[in-house]
Amino acid sequence: MPKRISKRVRKPNNVWVRELFSADQQMGAGLDYTTDYLRMQAPSGSLCAICKGSKMLCGKTSCPVVARASSQYKVWRSIKGLQVDGSSPPSVFVGRFGYPYVNVGPLAPNYYGDTSILDSPEQWLGRSIDEIIDFRSQLVRGMYRVNVRKSDRAGRILENTRELSLAEHYVETEMRLRKRPMRTFRVDADVQPIGPTAPLDRMEIGYIRWNRKMEKAHYDTDLKAAPATKALFREGVPVTQIMKAFSMGSFGVERNRRLVPTRWSITAVDDIISKDLANRIKGYPLINQYEVYESDYMGNRFEVLLVPDVWCYEAYEAWYPRTLWNPSETHVSIVTDWEGYNGRSRYASMGGCYYSGRLAVLEHLEKVRRQAKVFILREAYPDYILPVGVWQVRENVRNAMRGEPLRFDTMEEALTRVMERLSIGLDHWLGAGSLLRQSLAQRKITEYL
Repeated sequence: MPKRISKRVRKPNNVWVRELFSADQQMGAGLDYTTDYLRMQAPSGSLCAICKGSKMLCGKTSCPVVARASSQYKVWRSIKGLQVDGSSPPSVFVGRFGYPYVNVGPLAPNYYGDTSILDSPEQWLGRSIDEIIDFRSQLVRGMYRVNVRKSDRAGRILENTRELSLAEHYVETEMRLRKRPMRTFRVDADVQPIGPTAPLDRMEIGYIRWNRKMEKAHYDTDLKAAPATKALFREGVPVTQIMKAFSMGSFGVERNRRLVPTRWSITAVDDIISKDLANRIKGYPLINQYEVYESDYMGNRFEVLLVPDVWCYEAYEAWYPRTLWNPSETHVSIVTDWEGYNGRSRYASMGGCYYSGRLAVLEHLEKVRRQAKVFILREAYPDYILPVGVWQVRENVRNAMRGEPLRFDTMEEALTRVMERLSIGLDHWLGAGSLLRQSLAQRKITEYL
């Protein structure tokens, strides 16, 4: 569930609001507090009431409320009336609340041009968190209520939205809203943030060119969704493009096609592809040495340890005090999940990050045609002020695997290097998980030969 705290702003004489948005007021933003409200997320209500975005009492380098609000007001001020005309990146969204009746619709900014960067996580590595918030804030989401099992009867809006999901370039999109967008900014640990939202009355799209490979899979109504997903990945279609089309029910046997909530489709595609890769790398020889890969981006540090052993995988996340998912003032929170050679049958308790990290490291093993036991250790620091989606884990681990590895002859040497880079001691990691602890304690028969 998204972690959020809602504050309703009704009067312009609210002291907290005046201070928070003083910069916008000085620039002539002309905010209307009486007709709408702003949903905000804050790590601690009492701290935020004292800080007001200026003292950084939460320990973060910038205020998540201010960062989101400043981006949002640029969009709200640009929308005049009920018409939104612009170029969709392309981008679509399928909600999950109320399933099987869900909100579906396109996302588009209120301007034309090449907007592909607004929904292309593969291009975001190296961008600041404020830039990514700004990208996502520009996208206005139109909502249209649909039964996922009867989407074939939903009409022209859904048909146009599905076409957007198959496009390989930005598409001119006109949306007529039923009422002005709500001043809301939804965040989720798995999905990229979403900007202003409003019920959709109708939509029209301009010239559109489908991705040829996805078009072929779409029209093959005898091909199941999972094989289609694997085939598209092997043919080089970006994972995030596959996820959009998968979410809109564009693949699968015709009578079984269903809309899939965006959050679920992200994890499903990561899982389908990584399981396929895992089965393939099991036939490859083991790596020769212990390898360590590293990436440090957006307040997250990743250490990836590859051990010369048959395929197994364990992922760790350590959240520092007063970070996104750890409100504690003093204690580090570590979550972990793992799988053995035969994989896992239950959903990972740590969520979509488990699957996105697994996909990224398996891409590397497939590329080098090697097999290994894999450990991903992640530390999230206060600099990570907002959840931006599991793409951040996928791209961070991909970035690590693109680098030249540090190679070691023993597990102890490799772990020493990893612990030098991380702030949390080895005992804490071993206490949280089982596969790493087992790997250090267990002896193999080959050691006695």
